[in-house]
Amino acid sequence: MSLKEMPWYVQFLIAATLFAVIIGLGELLPISPVQKARAELVQLNQDQKSLAEDVNSLEVYRRRFSEFKAQTEAMQKQLDTLQAIVPEDKDLDDFIRMVQSAAASSGVEIRTLTAGAVAAKQYHYEMPFDVELDGPYYSMLDFFERLSRLSRIINVGDMSIGGITAGSKTKIPQRPGTSVTGHLILITYFSNPGDAGAAKNPPPGAAKK
Repeated sequence: MSLKEMPWYVQFLIAATLFAVIIGLGELLPISPVQKARAELVQLNQDQKSLAEDVNSLEVYRRRFSEFKAQTEAMQKQLDTLQAIVPEDKDLDDFIRMVQSAAASSGVEIRTLTAGAVAAKQYHYEMPFDVELDGPYYSMLDFFERLSRLSRIINVGDMSIGGITAGSKTKIPQRPGTSVTGHLILITYFSNPGDAGAAKNPPPGAAKK
């Protein structure tokens, strides 16, 4: 009896059996599309897991990079502040302008401003200036207050203040109300060893008014 002559339900059972056998062979044969698809799925899952681990690892570095960037920016700001306080170069002309501007704003006359020899320290260089000045007493106080507020560090040493003696004269007329005269050493600082030669005295026009 041929397959066509068999009852329909027998034909259905035979077809279902053949279909199951084909599916089973497809599952078992290593070259079958099903096995290939499964192998690719397993590989994709492994790749996804590996990429997820890489992303997590890179996320840590991203956070650390942000931290390093913030630290670098903070250190740069600190360095900029320190360079303003203790500049790399001695900037002699700029320093003289700062001092004379403070004196002029306070009503104090700087009679002499003479640069001394640069002294080398462990981490910086000191540049001293011998200063003679006079003016009203409270103007002197205001002058020292202005010096303390300058961006550049300036120390005052060897200071002596005295009253104006009767009959004392100066080449430049004294300001009205001048009551005291002073002598002191102003010391400022810089950090560049290549600029550590002896400071030149300022020109007469800059040292005297």
